[in-house]
Amino acid sequence: MSEADGPEAEVRRVNEAFYAAVEAGDLDRLTELCCADRPLVCVHPGVAPIHGTGAVLRSWALVMASTDYIQFFLTDVQVTLQGDVAVLTCAENMLTAGEEPALGGEDQPTGFRGGKAQAMNVFTKESTGWRMWIHQASPVGSDRI
Repeated sequence: MSEADGPEAEVRRVNEAFYAAVEAGDLDRLTELCCADRPLVCVHPGVAPIHGTGAVLRSWALVMASTDYIQFFLTDVQVTLQGDVAVLTCAENMLTAGEEPALGGEDQPTGFRGGKAQAMNVFTKESTGWRMWIHQASPVGSDRI
């Protein structure tokens, strides 16, 4: 088995599909990518932890419904495997549509903003493949501690 077909590559593909589902506002696809065997846990930036599959999926539905546009550029992706659990860390470099006028004045009703968060996504291996169990993202104001 090549590295492109191994468990680390599979985890990376599921992670990329997760972010693509959020970008597309596709809650059905996001649900397919989440684990079914364990209750989900999610920590959105600046919000208390959300426990339970129903509550987590509702939170994602609210995020997607209130976001006109979002695009993720993932960098610094690292995967650690331990049996049937994988931990993936990455930088979420985001581009979003904003309410403020874009550069150039009030003639443009919507601008774009950038943001960055550090994410930790935990996956578990199920009979259907690797599935996201825990998502946690923290905003980044600086790259230094």
